[in-house]
Amino acid sequence: MSTDTELDITSRPPGKVAREKLYHSILFLCAALSVVVTLSIIVILTRDAIGFFAEVSFREFFLGTEFVASKGRFGVLPLVSGTLLVTVISALIAIPIGVGAAVYLSEYASDRMRSILKPGLEILAGIPTVVYGFFALVYVTPFLRVLGLPVATFNVLSASLMVGIMIIPMVSSLSEDAMSSVPDSLRQAGYGLGATKFDVSTGIVIPAALSGIFSSFILALSRAIGETMIVAVAMGLTPEMFDFSDPIGSILGNGQTMTSKMVQVVGSELAGAGAGYKSLFAIGLTLFAITFIMNLLSNRIAARYREEYE
Repeated sequence: MSTDTELDITSRPPGKVAREKLYHSILFLCAALSVVVTLSIIVILTRDAIGFFAEVSFREFFLGTEFVASKGRFGVLPLVSGTLLVTVISALIAIPIGVGAAVYLSEYASDRMRSILKPGLEILAGIPTVVYGFFALVYVTPFLRVLGLPVATFNVLSASLMVGIMIIPMVSSLSEDAMSSVPDSLRQAGYGLGATKFDVSTGIVIPAALSGIFSSFILALSRAIGETMIVAVAMGLTPEMFDFSDPIGSILGNGQTMTSKMVQVVGSELAGAGAGYKSLFAIGLTLFAITFIMNLLSNRIAARYREEYE
């Protein structure tokens, strides 16, 4: 049977083509909006930070060891020191617990147990951070004193413990997703060689999911660096340089992070005028640079160790 005209099976009605173009435009605007917002934040922070650096030198800001706006001292190192200290301690808590939870959920837990434990873990991510801060101040600090630790009322350790607990769901959830994406054929090959479940989990699954696991670490640490309310409530508002001669004292004493300093500046009498207020933008730009570098590092690590399976 022949026809004079051939049907074009790839053709679409004009109305459908118009809808496709509309969907394309809407989705493009959604993607472009995030880029525009990011660029706007960078431009605003940079513009106002330039005004601050017109009054305070780069050397004083980045190498200064005191931040006392009332005395005209704007050294960011104590704030960076406090931020990194909280991040390191919280990482020591969240990374092993999060990876251990991910291994259990991915390799050991039954479907029923996973359906209970995973939502329970992720509830931690939904708790308001101010609640974590209040819990650290009212319950964790007294408990540490009961254990015999001479912590101050506002201290780095309590805040870091709560930040670590807060980011556990991010580490465990992302790591578990990465482990679950490892093909079962690799697991079966390990079992076929006589490996135990623990051997397969640690020797096959974790190395195969390494890029996703590392990415979860970097993203969780970026979240810890940007945390505000926990450290503002439980850590105190006194910038202190980390004392390498007495590290325990630095951990048990108070301190301040970049984010809590920004909150303090906004709510102080300095708001709206002078170098004290403009320091808000310089600190914000520094914090943005740190988190941007960490996210860039996360992407590089993910690309370096990514495994592709058919």
